[in-house]
Amino acid sequence: MIEKLSSIGNFVGKTPLVHLEHPTIDLYAKLEFHNLMGSVKVRPAYYILKSAIESGRITQDTTIIESSSGNFGIALATLCKRLGIKFIPVIDPNINPSYENLLRALSYRVEKVEVRDKTGGFLLTRVDRVNELLREIPNSFWTNQYGNIDNFNAHFKGLGTELAESFDELDYAFIGVSSGGTISGVSRRLKEQFPNVRIVAVDSVGSVIFGTPPKKRYIPGIGSSMVPDILREAVIDDVVHVEETDTVKGCYQLFEDHCIFGGGSTGTSYFAIQEYFKDKVFEKRPKVVFLCPDGGTPYADTVYNPVWVKELNDKSTVQSLS
Repeated sequence: MIEKLSSIGNFVGKTPLVHLEHPTIDLYAKLEFHNLMGSVKVRPAYYILKSAIESGRITQDTTIIESSSGNFGIALATLCKRLGIKFIPVIDPNINPSYENLLRALSYRVEKVEVRDKTGGFLLTRVDRVNELLREIPNSFWTNQYGNIDNFNAHFKGLGTELAESFDELDYAFIGVSSGGTISGVSRRLKEQFPNVRIVAVDSVGSVIFGTPPKKRYIPGIGSSMVPDILREAVIDDVVHVEETDTVKGCYQLFEDHCIFGGGSTGTSYFAIQEYFKDKVFEKRPKVVFLCPDGGTPYADTVYNPVWVKELNDKSTVQSLS
């Protein structure tokens, strides 16, 4: 199995880093949607599977199970298809319709939860279903992107090292937070290379990761209904929370400014950067990097759909008045 997996290793990582024009900062974007299957999540999916196969925790008869809002599930489904082993993603109604269709085409079967958890999200319900499946299915393996140290290792050795080796100096890194693996591995590697770099975590309003009150969220890929265990490995200097309506603004503005067609977490980080630096004055333009974890195509029916955006704005108005 390891030979089959290694044969596609060349399609993972080594993504473009592009310089973007900006009036006050020296801005760079790491285009992670150039990875296999279009997202940063293939990095930990590949690394976790490879590590578990080499250690014997995954065999040809293993069933892989994971809770995923989209990208990690797509990456696992693709890799498991290549390996010829069963994969069951546990998803929820916030998933992009195109991702759900793709998961149903690639996976052994799909489990979809419908009941919101106590935070108003679906993550805790998804994780409960994962644990039920682990008890029901013999020789099953949970990749557990929220707590598996190999998620950290994938980003420390992969994305984090790529970024560290791309700069002579770096002042800020803006990283969206969801399962916590990306910011944990990247922050530690960047701090190792650039001790004074400021790591700015970008989160969605309504996410509970950094202790703020929960509320219903509708854009997957950023934020969480629980604090991921893997986040304990992260080194974070600042946190910026972004409303989902501003996530949409960030996506549109990034496309208008730089023709980068980014997903929800990409737009969230871009909006966070504009807010973070709008009142700051520097003697020397700081070097700033942010991640573009996935592209905009899966969000065509949501973030880039004017009807859906109007519905989101209406919901946000109702929530703010209640």
